[in-house]
Amino acid sequence: MGNEDPGWQLPLPSLSRVDLDALLQELLTRVREVMTSRERLRALLDAVVAIGADLDLHSTLERIVQAACRLAGARYGALGVIGPNRMLIEFINQGVSPEERAAIGDLPRGHGVLGVLIDEPRPIRLEDITRHPRAYGFPANHPPMHSFLGVPVRIRDQVFGNLYLAEKHGGEQFTQDDEDLVVALSVAAGAAIENARLYAQTARRQRWLEAAAEITAVLLGEVRRTEALELVATRAREVAEADLAMVLLYDDAAEDLRIEVAVGGDPGLVGASVDVRRSDFATVLLSGHLSVVEDLGTAAAWPVPLSTGTALLVPLAAGGVPLGALVVAYRPDSVTFAEDPDVALVETFAGQAALALERARSQDEREMLAVVGDRERIARDLHDVVIQRLFAAGMQLQGAARLPGRADQQERIDRVVDDLDATIRDIRGSIFELRAVPGDSLRAELRRVVDEARGPLGFRPDLRLDGPVDTAVTAPVRKALPAVLREALSNVAKHAQATSARVTVDARPTSLTLVVEDNGRGCDPATNPEGNGLRNMRARAEDLAGTCAVEPATPAGTRLTWRVPL
Repeated sequence: MGNEDPGWQLPLPSLSRVDLDALLQELLTRVREVMTSRERLRALLDAVVAIGADLDLHSTLERIVQAACRLAGARYGALGVIGPNRMLIEFINQGVSPEERAAIGDLPRGHGVLGVLIDEPRPIRLEDITRHPRAYGFPANHPPMHSFLGVPVRIRDQVFGNLYLAEKHGGEQFTQDDEDLVVALSVAAGAAIENARLYAQTARRQRWLEAAAEITAVLLGEVRRTEALELVATRAREVAEADLAMVLLYDDAAEDLRIEVAVGGDPGLVGASVDVRRSDFATVLLSGHLSVVEDLGTAAAWPVPLSTGTALLVPLAAGGVPLGALVVAYRPDSVTFAEDPDVALVETFAGQAALALERARSQDEREMLAVVGDRERIARDLHDVVIQRLFAAGMQLQGAARLPGRADQQERIDRVVDDLDATIRDIRGSIFELRAVPGDSLRAELRRVVDEARGPLGFRPDLRLDGPVDTAVTAPVRKALPAVLREALSNVAKHAQATSARVTVDARPTSLTLVVEDNGRGCDPATNPEGNGLRNMRARAEDLAGTCAVEPATPAGTRLTWRVPL
């Protein structure tokens, strides 16, 4: 073995010391690159695992920005969420303190270089963002930024938003490897965001179902309308994560919607009405389907200024009959409404709310019918017993008055008979009032008008109501009568200088007569020309094919007679 032939040995190249050092240096560089690539790949895998740690959407977006900054070695990072109007509706940033963020002011909306990614969703790398043709000047107090890397984040074929990275550590530029890593992260981010959105959607559906079940539970017990509607508005606002929720009830006769409940809005909204004919509610009530408007303030003429973001107008209907509408409104550019609402669940909830409203109305009607039944019984007893006895007593007194006797006794009997007649008239008026529908009494409204006149007059006028005022008076006359009475008493207060007045309303089967008489200084047409008030009363009478006359009263004062046919 020791005497091998030298010809069998392979010749080795002759390497100098310098060549050997270079070879070793290149080998070490390759090893470092391989190690770095493995470390960055491991960092990418760790980032992918980290961004899917939980299913809260906002937290997921924050973790995506943090992971992108770590992978690319960026000092600043942000994720802009693109809204329906192709502008940024949310901007989650990293590397800027809350104090710096407050000093900068409004967050970006997607102009300048940030808008390049919105217009052309593909990766972009810049050595100096300030030199780009579409670069805008940074706002005051904005930290300086030069190197820039932007990557779109897609959910399947839809661009959800964009990742923005700036200022690579050490003053270096972002490389192709950085871009590849962030692009890979954006793919994983899209999957994580979709999972978070699906989870949020499922949770929101569950809340809608739970809210509808709560309304159903209310239907099983005693339902009070206002309490039920407050519950509907409160739950709708909570589940939809909205800023404002309202329930409006529809008045078919007036063709308007009255705001019954408003949660989260101006207290001045409650009790106000909006005209259905000149609003977006007309289509909603007619079609019976949900409608989406960009700004609730433009959907109708509201009693107070309103400015919101997207709003849902949901009809409340039972048996095809419109009862009102449920309104859910979001703040401007709300991220919560970035997705389309689950129309079926919202309308199901509104259907349960309509059932609660209908049941409350039925319950109120049953209670009203019970009251009307009691009043009818009392009225029948008054008519059949009390009035008959008083009438019999009056007849006996009238018979006694014809017997010969002292004159003062006859006068006393006549006064008692007159008092009995007045009592019978008052009882008849009470009977008519008892038979009127509660809460719908013209008698009560006329009494309120007379009571209101106490202040301007300094005394309360006497009021006498004869006949079926509540049942025989037609709707047009019922609308005009309180206005005429109010105008007549106002004229007495302004011009008559009276110390007493008497109001008589006599409802007959074919006509209604209003008489307002005072003991003031009287009215002379020659010296007191007809004013606007009297002209208005005449016009109302003429519109109803009636008459209005003013004449001196006996022994003093003025007598106004307003008569219209029924």
